[in-house]
Amino acid sequence: GLLRSDSIPEVGEDAAATVGMAETLSEEEQDELRKELAKVEEEIQTLSQVLAAKEKHLAEIKRKLGINSLQELKQNITKSWQDVTSTTAYKRTSETLSQAGQKASAAFSSVGSVITKKFEDVRNSPTFKSFEEKVENLKSKVGGSKPAGGDFGEVLNSAANASATETIAEQTEEETH
Repeated sequence: GLLRSDSIPEVGEDAAATVGMAETLSEEEQDELRKELAKVEEEIQTLSQVLAAKEKHLAEIKRKLGINSLQELKQNITKSWQDVTSTTAYKRTSETLSQAGQKASAAFSSVGSVITKKFEDVRNSPTFKSFEEKVENLKSKVGGSKPAGGDFGEVLNSAANASATETIAEQTEEETH
């Protein structure tokens, strides 16, 4: 069968080689091969007709069910995605990325804690305390009778408001003169 030493000529091979091969077959073998050739060609034609009829029937069924090309594409993509996600390689990659994400999250959390700690250290430093006292003194001079203290944000807001009020008062005074 498959390991026969006589080869079938390829498309484009020399026609003389084909003629030479036909001469080595007996008349009876050639007749048998011609009959087999006709039979195979007929089977191919029949199968092509059956396939065309089946494809037509398939298209009709899909039309009745309301299945269109876009829906088929979506189904194929969904099926392909399910096939991909069920592979071992995908699962390993997903697990690795998940672990990397967890490690990154822990690292960011750690960095956040360090930054928070540094801010607390700065806020408790003597330099910051001195700055905070100066702002409070400025506030009490500008703001008047409000009690000193409060958090730093309130102090800054109050100082900014007082500065803005002072600027508006100066502008009004200039306009009247």
